[in-house]
Amino acid sequence: MALKNYKAITPSLRKLVAVDRSELWKGGPLKILTKKVSEKSGRNNIGHITVRHKSGGHKKTFRMIDFKRDRYDIEAVVERVEYDPNRTAFIALLKYSDGVFSYILAPNKIVVGEKLMSSRKLIDVKNGNAMPLAVIPIGSIIHNIELKPGCGGAVSRSAGSYSQLIGKDSGYALVKMQSGEIRLFQLECMATIGTVSNIDNKNITIGKAGRSRWLGIRPTVRGVAMNPVDHPHGGGEGKTSGGRHPVSPTGVSAKGKITRKRNKVTNRFIVKSRRKK
Repeated sequence: MALKNYKAITPSLRKLVAVDRSELWKGGPLKILTKKVSEKSGRNNIGHITVRHKSGGHKKTFRMIDFKRDRYDIEAVVERVEYDPNRTAFIALLKYSDGVFSYILAPNKIVVGEKLMSSRKLIDVKNGNAMPLAVIPIGSIIHNIELKPGCGGAVSRSAGSYSQLIGKDSGYALVKMQSGEIRLFQLECMATIGTVSNIDNKNITIGKAGRSRWLGIRPTVRGVAMNPVDHPHGGGEGKTSGGRHPVSPTGVSAKGKITRKRNKVTNRFIVKSRRKK
């Protein structure tokens, strides 16, 4: 996919840069693979806002994605590649040889009519095929990696993301992620070959505030424009620059400090922490 630049024939099109989706499926999703999901708008089960800057956004239907890829040794054909409003990546509709349909994260450069397969043993190492880390060759680019065997892919799922298998040792696979973090995964965990589609998503320009609201993103107010009761940067006589090192509303450093909580159970799987910004 390429980027699409718009002429500023209206104010809302000025500076707009979007991904050209002309090659994607023009119709709606497959109805049997959709369900209705209510929008939480960043609130928890008692209605308190736990994630700021979120709102309802445009109404959308949820597509059920097969992150497990557990239909082993059954050949599937890519019926179409679709836009999914619930994620940055595109999705691909697969039709298996036994007539079953499912959605998967579309790998980069996937084309309609291509044949894919998921297996527990070594098969053709090509974009879209899924295998356990135990049989994937070292050096392969992978995505949609399971954290626990059978739980479904959880790592490297957004547009353009990928990880690299860099080694295997003592029942574990060494995987390097884009952040620079090197992590251990069990060899039984499934992963998909290739990079996630829509790699140009990081280069788009929203263009106007309204388009952010469609995506469920509310405005962000500067801390220095608030009162002291609302933010550590607030208050002061006249315009101020905060008067301290930048922090979040809860006082956590905003200078690239790693905020991951130490988890005794999973901490041992991290061989090297991500690089600092």
